Amino acid sequence: MFLKSAAVVIAALSLISCATTGTQSAQSYSFGLWGDMPYKKAGDDAKLPAVLQSINKSDIAFSLYDGDIKDGSSKCTDDIYTDALKMFGSMSKPVVYIPGDNEWTDCHRTNNGGYNALERLTHLRKVMFPTLNSLGQTQMPMEHQGKLGEKYVENVRFARGGVVFVGLNVPGSNNNVIMSEKECKDKSARDSAQCDASNAEYLERDAANIEWLAQSFKAAKEQGAKGLVLVIQADPGFDLPETESIDESEAPGQSGYRNFIAAVTKETEKFNGQVLLVHGDTHFFKMDKPLYSPTKLLPNLTRLQTFGSPSLHWVKVTVDTTTEQVFTVTPVIVRQ
Repeated sequence: MFLKSAAVVIAALSLISCATTGTQSAQSYSFGLWGDMPYKKAGDDAKLPAVLQSINKSDIAFSLYDGDIKDGSSKCTDDIYTDALKMFGSMSKPVVYIPGDNEWTDCHRTNNGGYNALERLTHLRKVMFPTLNSLGQTQMPMEHQGKLGEKYVENVRFARGGVVFVGLNVPGSNNNVIMSEKECKDKSARDSAQCDASNAEYLERDAANIEWLAQSFKAAKEQGAKGLVLVIQADPGFDLPETESIDESEAPGQSGYRNFIAAVTKETEKFNGQVLLVHGDTHFFKMDKPLYSPTKLLPNLTRLQTFGSPSLHWVKVTVDTTTEQVFTVTPVIVRQ
């Protein structure tokens, strides 16, 4: 059954997820979540140092960046990726990078330089994952679905303190699905053959993502994990406007996420612990419980949407598997 609209938006400064089950204990620790920055056209370069300093001065063990290292209307030149590596290299703690749409899916746009999006994806895989470890001045080992420089190297997994962390390449712009010839050519340098190739890429990557997801839940069960953190870039379309009767998840522009979210639902149903699904893309903080059906919650799944340009802030999550709650979520507002 497909996850549907959000019922409650939690907007407190300190938020706690649902209770979980199990007996494994672990020492409490915290991690950070950030993404969708810097956007040069929004003037983020002046604000970014304060964010990086705030994260570096915090007591987190590591952070995860949920995509979009640039804005969606600037060119996808090679320096975009090397600049991002410098940014991540300035972080004192490990950083896990998850790709966003602005650095590959949307590079076909004429105002992005009219690149072949799949060529940019290949470049991203080679440049943004120089080793099998995380980024940052202090690095940590991770498992990858693919080999260095090859397909799905960007899909990662690691475990810490009773929680399994999973990063997947599920970007905005409908997960690289092109719905029509008109969409293919709109403000784009693409031709029909490139759009066909993009749709084929989506089908292959979507299947790989679902496989990695299933393997990760299996690993979490085998480890007796009390929680699983799943990080993607795209907003997969959970929201149902209160004034309308249209399910956002059924909109044509969200079709690229249906298989994946259905798999998330299936795996979460069978998992005894908490699942924290993290994404960026929409650029404002939100934490809620997407509906499992029109009248029922999937009780052990929580959606966390991170900040993004021009609101340059980050989110701190504290893990303590000795408590009933497991995840405590705190938005960190950075003075700039």
